[in-house]
Amino acid sequence: MAFKQMELIEKFINFCKEFEVPESEVFATCDLYEKENMCQVVTCIQSLGRKAKSKGFEGFGPKESKANLRQFTEEQLKAGQSEISLQYGSNKGASQAGQNFGKSRGIIDTKS
Repeated sequence: MAFKQMELIEKFINFCKEFEVPESEVFATCDLYEKENMCQVVTCIQSLGRKAKSKGFEGFGPKESKANLRQFTEEQLKAGQSEISLQYGSNKGASQAGQNFGKSRGIIDTKS
């Protein structure tokens, strides 16, 4: 019985691969059979639903995204090179003044 169950799981995995589900989202046979990595199994089923929806079948989940290639002119590329990125230390006047998260670091707990 165990061999037959694992064989059916393997057939499902092969179908997912033929249906172009990304390899990183397909689970291994032992993940389902031994109930070890159920998150990966759920990820595979969700990915299969998205892929089915994108191929015109009835599926579920969000719409699968498509490529969004952008073409920039030389002028736009040069304008972007003169912009200072926020990763280089400019915070454009932003500060953390006034932020208070949780209890302050007092030594004595006054709520006792």
